[in-house]
Amino acid sequence: MARVCWPYFDPEYENLSTRINPPRVSIDNSSCSDCTLVKVDSVNKPGILLEVVQILTDLDLIITKAYISSDGGWFMDVFHVTDQQGKKLADSKTIDYIEKALGPKGHITDVLKAWPGKRVGVHSVGDHTAIELIGRDRPGLLSEISAVLANLHFNVVAAEVWTHNRRIACVVYVNDNSTCQPVDDPNRLSTMEEQLKNILRGCEDDEKVGRTSFSMGFTHVDRRLHQMLFADRDYEGGGLANEVDDYPPCFQPKITIERCEEKGYSVVSVRCKDRAKLMFDIVCTLTDMQYVVFHATISSDGPYASQEYFIRHMDGCTLDTEGEKERVIKCIDAAIRRRVSEDLRLELCAKDRVGLLSEVTRILRENGLSVTRAGVTTIGEQAMNVFYVRDSSGNPVDIKTIEALRKEIGHTTMFNVKKVPTSSKAPETKGWGKTSFFFGNLLERFLA
Repeated sequence: MARVCWPYFDPEYENLSTRINPPRVSIDNSSCSDCTLVKVDSVNKPGILLEVVQILTDLDLIITKAYISSDGGWFMDVFHVTDQQGKKLADSKTIDYIEKALGPKGHITDVLKAWPGKRVGVHSVGDHTAIELIGRDRPGLLSEISAVLANLHFNVVAAEVWTHNRRIACVVYVNDNSTCQPVDDPNRLSTMEEQLKNILRGCEDDEKVGRTSFSMGFTHVDRRLHQMLFADRDYEGGGLANEVDDYPPCFQPKITIERCEEKGYSVVSVRCKDRAKLMFDIVCTLTDMQYVVFHATISSDGPYASQEYFIRHMDGCTLDTEGEKERVIKCIDAAIRRRVSEDLRLELCAKDRVGLLSEVTRILRENGLSVTRAGVTTIGEQAMNVFYVRDSSGNPVDIKTIEALRKEIGHTTMFNVKKVPTSSKAPETKGWGKTSFFFGNLLERFLA
């Protein structure tokens, strides 16, 4: 019998162009007086813009301007960035990290090992079980979820929670409270999944009301939350009765889509209130909707941000129908709003223990507060939690409730109120004082 010989393909062939023309990264602190320029020249590849923006935003950097061009198989971009205080990048570790992550030897998962303080942004938490939850939001739901996990002897080491249009999406990282190892017992996992499904379903019989799954791959947690809510079609829930809008009328996102006849692009223009990670959220959504960004211009004008993207679908087509345009506009609008919260921000730091999240969320629920966003992480023995809360009826939090919370949890927890309703007099802050709070800054204190 004749032997069949298949043609040989070098497994490194796909990386050949990158090896011949490795990425070039330049950090320029001299050209501009008020910002640092990050310049990247590289062979173009799918998703490269999102990868670069993700690295910069995970470092808590503010992108004030950006110029993107990726025609002709080559990717060239310039980012004007500052730190959270609006200053140039002065930390040599941060600059070195950017050069390594975006340079010729940049591998995100490897570089993270050399920058442990930034794992909170990427949630590269290693040997833990990742649980994804999505369902219909209601007051006290996060408290019920954390209580189920505590009762089943799961310790929550990190979590991110978003709510939008009455939907809730969570990515929760847990381990066994006795061994501190990931949970692989199928019976325990099945029990947890069933109980969480019941919690998400509540009194509803519809299976689509809530879903639980166990994540196996590595995905940036913010991108995963966008993907979960997008798959849940939360962008179709706009205009719900009694829905609280965190955007004042003057800052409502304005999104338009036009056609660039000369070059064959669809031009997506966005103008809205400027904020951290705005560019990441928009690029993430366009990428996951299978659109390619060929050119882009990003700028900040006072409190406003203006962003313009020249895009085509991956199949080379532009957005030609009104239905396509309307869907992209809705999805970008939802991506902008998911991260926004004008609610009261509570920051808590305490010695980690099993059931801590369950205890704190129970106290919030008992005081009539509803959690609209949350970020939970654990570094060593320290648990650091941020909650955005509002009254369960959707109203601003009363000053008496704040003082009651301070008395109930302040004796064991560093407790800080970042924002107080404008109608109330700001109480005295304790513990951290009235300084801005960012996860990266706080982690540096514990990792120093």
